[in-house]
Amino acid sequence: MSATVLMPALSPTMEKGKLAKWLKKEGDKVKSGDILAEIETDKATMEVEAIDEGVLAKILVAGGTDDVLVNTPIAVIAAEGEKVDVSAAAPLPAVPATSPVKGEDKKVSAPLPFSPQGEVARSAGGGERIFASPLARRLAKEKGVDISSVHGSGPHGRIVVKDVESAKPGAAPAAKAAGAPSIAPPPSDDATLKLFEPGSFDLVPHDGMRKVIARRLTESKQHVPHFYVTVDVALDNLLALRERLNMQAPKDKEGKVAWKVSVNDFVIKAYAMALMKVPEANVAWTDAAMVKHKHADVGVAVSIPGGLITPVVRKAETKGLAAISQEMKDLGARAKARKLKPEEYTGGSGSVSNMGMMGVKNFAAIVNPPQASILAVGAGEQRAVVRGGQIVIEQQMSVTLSTDHRCIDGALGAELIGAIKMYLEEPGLMLV
Repeated sequence: MSATVLMPALSPTMEKGKLAKWLKKEGDKVKSGDILAEIETDKATMEVEAIDEGVLAKILVAGGTDDVLVNTPIAVIAAEGEKVDVSAAAPLPAVPATSPVKGEDKKVSAPLPFSPQGEVARSAGGGERIFASPLARRLAKEKGVDISSVHGSGPHGRIVVKDVESAKPGAAPAAKAAGAPSIAPPPSDDATLKLFEPGSFDLVPHDGMRKVIARRLTESKQHVPHFYVTVDVALDNLLALRERLNMQAPKDKEGKVAWKVSVNDFVIKAYAMALMKVPEANVAWTDAAMVKHKHADVGVAVSIPGGLITPVVRKAETKGLAAISQEMKDLGARAKARKLKPEEYTGGSGSVSNMGMMGVKNFAAIVNPPQASILAVGAGEQRAVVRGGQIVIEQQMSVTLSTDHRCIDGALGAELIGAIKMYLEEPGLMLV
């Protein structure tokens, strides 16, 4: 009996990906566990394994196809000699790849968004897309509820069953409150392009990573009320300890050191220790309840071609500086090669974004939901400071903590960054 291979969801947020290439061709025998194809998402390149034995009877989506939606049939596996009807597994249309063009924007047609849960976006009469689960739509039809009048309480405003159950049958679409300020929509692509002189620019289509970064950061600033606190950190003790530790690093027969601790490794450890010292700040927000983490899983922003990714050091409070250093080297290398697994860059208690090595003095980072805080680290530099009534030269850096004000209030944010400062200025406390 034939089996249809579907475009897999390789992470909780994946909606579509690029079917990079097929590693098997039509007619090849396959067995469970064989690698069929490579899928490129916005974050990584993953492999698709066969879960059935037989023959790869038909490839439905060609290698190199961009924006293949999750759950789209991409191939059919059949028993040897079996004749299959592939019409029932015909693929949904995918958005074709586009190439950079000069002076004009080539438009492409795309199917309606399709999520791994089977929820389809449909257009309302006014052209606005309504996101609702299949069960919610069916219940709305049975109750005679105009689904366009229902306010969604699910993720990203998606309408779920409880929303329909609380709606009144026959309700008209909700009208905008009188006197409510209208928010002007962003200018269209055509309107934006008209502002520039024709022929003075090139258009480079967004790849999947850039689209996801744009969407997630926009959602963060729209839905997460940010609060910022900044402190200056004295680095002299940390730099002295770092030098001593690195001098004591064991070497192999060829003289290569086993590890080399960086300032960023100290920051990761200090952040993790601070989250455990101030557990009320080691949280995440949901509408129903506060998520209180039992460990400090610290994400670290890593720049990669076309964007960035945030691999997570799990239980960082339990790991030594050398272990954190080695783990970050591994995660960073695989991040740049787009070989991280979804579980290696999702979740986390909070994140560190370090632009100090780029000479940036200070900045404020954007919270990466579902995390509730992110620490922005600036460059270390010599500064004139007053100690005991005397002006002295000291190595300092500025760090800024961005928090989700829904779950980390100002005083709590100040307590958390105060703990981070304490551990960085007295790094020996992280070793006891």
